[in-house]
Amino acid sequence: MGTSADLPARHRLALMAARILLTLRHPLLVARFARRMGYLPNPAAPTRYNELMLWRKITDHNPLFVKLTDKLAAKTYIRAACPELPVPETLWSGRNPEDIPAELLAGQIVVKTNHGCAMNIFVSGNRPERSEIVRKTKRWIRKRYGRRNGEWAYWSIDPTLFVEERLTLASTSIATDIKVHVCGGDISHVWAEDKLAGRSHLFDGDGRPLPGRDPDYPREDQSLPVSPALLDFVRQAIALAPRIAGDLDHARIDFLVTDRGLYAGEICIYSAAGYGTWSNPVIAERLERLWRLEESAYLRRRHRGVSHLYAEALHARCAARAAKDPKSKIKLAR
Repeated sequence: MGTSADLPARHRLALMAARILLTLRHPLLVARFARRMGYLPNPAAPTRYNELMLWRKITDHNPLFVKLTDKLAAKTYIRAACPELPVPETLWSGRNPEDIPAELLAGQIVVKTNHGCAMNIFVSGNRPERSEIVRKTKRWIRKRYGRRNGEWAYWSIDPTLFVEERLTLASTSIATDIKVHVCGGDISHVWAEDKLAGRSHLFDGDGRPLPGRDPDYPREDQSLPVSPALLDFVRQAIALAPRIAGDLDHARIDFLVTDRGLYAGEICIYSAAGYGTWSNPVIAERLERLWRLEESAYLRRRHRGVSHLYAEALHARCAARAAKDPKSKIKLAR
C-alpha cells in the first residue's frame, strides 16, 4: 500500500490522528496484537495482513459479517449463493440442550453453537452422555464469543444450539477440510488440512502446491501428501469459493471433504482471529496486495464529520497504492 509520505499534509495528519485515537480506544487489543505479532500495529492505515485484520475488527463493522459469522444463517446464505453445493443438514436447533431429542443423541451427529468457534461435540451412540452434553452446552450458550480478540461480528449473534448430521470425512485418504482465502473475487491461497491425521498443505490460487508451513502443522513431516484426488477437490473449492465470497474484500471460505465430494463448511471473517502466519512470506505478501480496503464496506459508504476526514485520507492512501501498482497482484512463488 502507498506510504503516507505520498499524501497531502491534511491526509497525513488525519491518518496520524486516527492512529492515535484508535490505539487509545482499543489499548488491550493493540497490546495483545503487539505481543502476538512482535510489532506495534497501525490500526488506522494498515499495511501488513495482520494489521488489515485488526483494522477490520476495529473499524469495518459490515452488518453482513454478522450473518456470515452466524453458523446457522451462513447455511442459508451459502445455499442461495451456490445451490449445487451440499450443506450439512441441521436436524434440530434451540437454546435449551435438554430439549434435544433422545433419538438424535443415539445416532451419529454433531452438537454445535452458532455464535463461536471450537464449540462442537461429536456424538456417537449416546456417547458422550447426555448430562455431559447439557452441562457443556449450557456453559457455551452463556458465553459471548470473540470479546478477547475483538471479533465484532460474533457479538450480535443470538446464541443458539443446533444438531447437525455427522459427515464421514476423507481423513487419511484425502483431507478433512479445504479453506480458500478470497479477496474481491481473487484467490489468494488455499489451505488443505487433515485434522484427524494432523497434516496440511498450501496451494496457490491456481491449485498448485506451494512450499511453506502453517502454524497449526509447522513441521515438515506434517505435510499432507498431494494426490490427484486432493488436487481435484482443491480446484473444485477454488471454483466455488468466489461465488460464496461475492464482492467481499476478504473472506475465508471453508469446505468439508468427504469421499462423495465437497460440502459447505463455514465462512470465516476473522481467520485465525487475525493472527495467522505462514513460513512462506509470499503468502502474506499476496494477501496484502489482493486485499483492497477500498472494496470494504467501510470505505464504500458515505461518512460525515471526523469520520469523513479519515475515510477520505484512507481512500487517498489506497489510490496512491494503486498508482504505484495498478494490478495489485502477484503470483506466489512455487
